[in-house]
Amino acid sequence: MENIINITLPDGSIKSVETGSSPADIALSIGEGLLRSSVAARIDGNLVDLNTPIRSDASIELITSRSEEAHDILLHSTAHLMAQAVQELYPDVKITIGPSIKNQFYYDFDLEYAFNESDLEKIEAKMKEISKRNLDVNRVELSRQEAIDEFTKLNEDYKVEIIEGIGEDDMISAYRQGDFIDLCRGPHIPSTGKIKYFKLLSTSGAYWRGDEKNKMLKRIYGTSFFDKKALKAYLFMLEEAKKRDHRKLGKELEIFTFDEEVGPGLPLWLPNGATMVDELEKLAKSTERNAGYVQVRTPHLTKGVLYERSGHLEHYKKDMFPAMDIDGTEYYVKPMNCPHHHKIYDAIKRSYRDLPVRLAEYGTCYRYEKSGQLFGLMRVRSMQMNDAHIYCTPDQFKDEFLAVCNMYTEYFEIFGIEKYQMRLSMHSKEGLGDKFVNEPELWEETEKSVREALVEGKIDFIESEGDAAFYGPKIDVQVWSAIGKEFTLATNQVDFAIPSRFGLTYTDEHGKEQTPLCIHRAPLSTHERFIGFLIEHFAGDFPLWLAPIQAIIIPVSEKYHTYANEVKKQFFNSEFRIEMDDRSEKVGAKIRSAEIRKIPVMLIVGEREMEEQTLSVRRRHEGDIGSFPLDQTIEELKTEIISKSRRYSE
Repeated sequence: MENIINITLPDGSIKSVETGSSPADIALSIGEGLLRSSVAARIDGNLVDLNTPIRSDASIELITSRSEEAHDILLHSTAHLMAQAVQELYPDVKITIGPSIKNQFYYDFDLEYAFNESDLEKIEAKMKEISKRNLDVNRVELSRQEAIDEFTKLNEDYKVEIIEGIGEDDMISAYRQGDFIDLCRGPHIPSTGKIKYFKLLSTSGAYWRGDEKNKMLKRIYGTSFFDKKALKAYLFMLEEAKKRDHRKLGKELEIFTFDEEVGPGLPLWLPNGATMVDELEKLAKSTERNAGYVQVRTPHLTKGVLYERSGHLEHYKKDMFPAMDIDGTEYYVKPMNCPHHHKIYDAIKRSYRDLPVRLAEYGTCYRYEKSGQLFGLMRVRSMQMNDAHIYCTPDQFKDEFLAVCNMYTEYFEIFGIEKYQMRLSMHSKEGLGDKFVNEPELWEETEKSVREALVEGKIDFIESEGDAAFYGPKIDVQVWSAIGKEFTLATNQVDFAIPSRFGLTYTDEHGKEQTPLCIHRAPLSTHERFIGFLIEHFAGDFPLWLAPIQAIIIPVSEKYHTYANEVKKQFFNSEFRIEMDDRSEKVGAKIRSAEIRKIPVMLIVGEREMEEQTLSVRRRHEGDIGSFPLDQTIEELKTEIISKSRRYSE
């Protein structure tokens, strides 16, 4: 029959339907529940709206609300719902763009009026009203001129500017819901009535097209979910994230600061922060020493010719601070340690018996991050790298590469990072000779070796094309904090290009000179980014070994200061970071003060403790745990520090 077409479902079964049937019709024929949960569909691999007519045999996959893809569609649809609400409330507004981002959406508006909290409440109420209207959302395809005419009539100058940047022969898609129309590729939720669980979060300013030369627009952020429970959970996570914000806690806990006279993006570590940096370095140096690394040091300043040779000037000059002229020669503050380590490797003649050579450094690097991109400790201009380079033979490569990956997981265990994702970032063919060194065979060979190493090591990973370093593939490590906030943390990079640029060699067993492979790795990222992550991960409640102040002695009254000082001395001699609160405050006030400072252990001394040479021990999140002899308390806390155990978890 001519009016019948065959639809292939994901399980391979074939369903015969009338020509012009939509994915919604097919979903309904299978079950009403499937239709209710369906958001969009893939027809022959192309993402489309649920009401798209199918006119020939095709394969189809229904996109249900359980998928990440569906959530993105919902977010984008909610952005349109918000824009419609704003337009109805503020008729003079001009709308610009409204993309979805991770679990959120935003929309930028041209309006002289600045939105406030009460405005967000009004807009949200209007969105709920439009949702209840249950307006059909329909795709409209327009020629370039039709689209220009449509949005010119609506006085939407920004939309016209966008359209004018599109090719003359291209068809333009838009979505209409009631009297509202907006440009969009789609797909969209089929009706506004299906958008129920949303929340507007904040407002800010943003330049049109991100260019500070353009007009400042008004941006509104929001989020949306398919069910009330998911929305509630996400809003709870956002509130937790606010409480854990490393910028807020970093100030409250006196970990770091910024000063305008020093310069933006140049953090100053306060004593508490410097202590944390020291502890991380101790951990890393011990770990690296056991893994066969040796420590090196390099200068902060280097001739530009070094970066010409390495290729960094060609590929990363925009991210480097400008050159300075010294005696007629260009010098740069170093943006990375790699070229310096290559020079250290090259300073000594190497044999295959010497390899692998593992060079580690905690060198400070400087990168020119734009002012608008600076963000607390996460995006800075001065950073101390937990950096190392491994020079090895091809036969040694897999073992060395896997050893680095395993070092990552060891660190994650120590810090209680339970969720992480390793991403194999590879080159793209179109980027060869521009973004990536033009060595297609070496790229294929190296990426294959990395992939094989990961598989052999039974390491779970995903692949991403086009995100490699310019000199080779890399592993990027995404981690999630205790509340599910995502961070880009570590990297493990393979370099098949730069060693030859520097003429690095080793003599093989036949007396011939060979070029080593180089592995760049930074498992703890920069101290700045990692401590920023740890502040949020632990909410400032650091494990005992990492806490800037590990314990505080609280004498009940001045009468017990002598004993308290004896206790302090013994703890100090055992290398504890300890303080004594000798203020003339009540014990309760001193305990509250210690709690606010998030000090893990409080040691309370009074008459009984002095007579019995004991300590009344109080732990954060546990309260009073009992009275113990002084020596026993020291030894038990020492054991906890050495084992780097986490006393409690969220």
